[in-house]
Amino acid sequence: MLHFDDIAFGPIFSRRLGSSLGVNILPSKGKLCNFDCVYCECGWNKDGVAERRFPTLPEVEAALEAKLSGAVKDGVPVDSITFSGNGEPTMNPDFAGIIDVTLRLRDRYFPAAKVSVLSNATLIGRQDVADALKKVDNPILKIDASDDGLVGMINRPAGTYRLEKVLADMEAFGGNFILQTMFLKSPDFDTASSEALSAWMDIVRRLRPREVMVYTIDRETPDKSLMKYTVEEMTAMMQPLIEEGFKIQIRG
Repeated sequence: MLHFDDIAFGPIFSRRLGSSLGVNILPSKGKLCNFDCVYCECGWNKDGVAERRFPTLPEVEAALEAKLSGAVKDGVPVDSITFSGNGEPTMNPDFAGIIDVTLRLRDRYFPAAKVSVLSNATLIGRQDVADALKKVDNPILKIDASDDGLVGMINRPAGTYRLEKVLADMEAFGGNFILQTMFLKSPDFDTASSEALSAWMDIVRRLRPREVMVYTIDRETPDKSLMKYTVEEMTAMMQPLIEEGFKIQIRG
């Protein structure tokens, strides 16, 4: 399974974000997340126990500056500075300060680059996290399932999780975010069953995000029973929302 030992890595090509400089602000050598998704490329939480020390703000700043200045020197393009890494990036206690530093360094070295954060949205009820996410170009917030039961089967959240609470917190973004959803199926569930898909579309209509990213499994997954959807299938599934004017990005 995939783990990131460095704070800054790449740039690598992202099917969603172009030439992307990755940023991992979670402990290295493992995984630390408040979700334990059946499709996670980092594997199960129990099999990837990370060091418990988060990278500090000065460490992140130094690593980012080294990578960005090196990319300028070497003529390497950077389209996006993307926070993902070994779990949920908003768990880092210095998250808000790290975003401020990242924006400052971006403006210095690659002012056209977009700062993106891939988040499961569980912590956006915290004001500091929400405020930081609202500063970045692409807050990419995840909703994979349309009810708490399906969330429990797919995302396997740690502790208490209520989808309605997360949706209410998302509404505070006023649609200025990208909604990301993984479509997949297994012998136990199907996120695109007629009932689940209809309920998910109602969520999209309620939140009215500026863009919707839908995708399917593309790498090794810890649950070996998972099955992917094709781009053609997802395009057909998204047709009602496309016709309603929503901007939908579909990736296989």
